[in-house]
Amino acid sequence: MTHQSVNLSEKLATFDEHWSPRVVGGFNGHDLMVAKLKGEFTWHHHDDTDDFFLVLSGKLTIRLRDGDVHLGPGELYVVPQGVEHQPYCEDEVEVLLIERANTPNSGDPETAAPRIEI
Repeated sequence: MTHQSVNLSEKLATFDEHWSPRVVGGFNGHDLMVAKLKGEFTWHHHDDTDDFFLVLSGKLTIRLRDGDVHLGPGELYVVPQGVEHQPYCEDEVEVLLIERANTPNSGDPETAAPRIEI
């Protein structure tokens, strides 16, 4: 068995696409993903799981129907299961996401980004 750390900065440097998470590991049936975000994502919700966001760099707003959550580097927020939300950022943001394995990022398998492992 090989024990190896994951360097998130190195993983983020391997792609430029926005809103296209990359799986960098797993944890108890969950995908650990990095993503680059810019602009606004679609309003969506997840029927059967929470949505975890940890900002690595930049400033991210999680828009909620009853108010916004503003996050900077080192801050995290968990969107509760079933709560409609829209991630938004003016400038590029790098995040760590944790979701149940194979959870569609848009909440809908038809419109979700493909699952890509790096």
